Amino acid sequence: MINVLILGANGQLARNTTHVLLRSSDVMLTLYLRRASRLENPDPKRVTIVEGDVLDAKLLTAAMKGQDVVYANLAGPMKQQAEHIVTAMHAAGVKRLIFISSMGIYDEVPGERYRSVLDPYRDSAAVIESSDLDYTILRPGWFTHDEEVAYQLTQRGQPFKGHDVSLNSLSDLITKLVNTPGLHSRESLGVSRRD
Repeated sequence: MINVLILGANGQLARNTTHVLLRSSDVMLTLYLRRASRLENPDPKRVTIVEGDVLDAKLLTAAMKGQDVVYANLAGPMKQQAEHIVTAMHAAGVKRLIFISSMGIYDEVPGERYRSVLDPYRDSAAVIESSDLDYTILRPGWFTHDEEVAYQLTQRGQPFKGHDVSLNSLSDLITKLVNTPGLHSRESLGVSRRD
């Protein structure tokens, strides 16, 4: 049984991944979000819902106790949130982090110039990369709602391929990362639809 804490659990990718994890993995989930009333518990035997802000250090650290994996799917003041996550993971003794960022943070998308809207994603990734955590940063393209699971990965330093990726593809990858210790450890991966 793997214990997974999902931060930003009401986001569309997090909600999709919650269902994929419950359907295809032996996991216990803690769904952490600012307004718990927005989320219905999909499986009360395996899912706990915690209302809280990632910037609430005490509550975040408490939610991390006993977790095996932290999966963060956030927006807003991302650098500050990343700093709080790293600190709370150290305090709780959790090492494995899956962190959702965005394509383009390294100016790696051919034909597109880096824009300041990506600063929060780039800055939070830098915080994660400078930590000693067992992290995987995912830099997806634009989300689609296709049913397909077909994706390709690019490493940091390689040109990003494509632009779109299905939510199901990302959820499939996150599920593999949750269930496979060491898979893509300390890597930043571009994720797009397979050509």
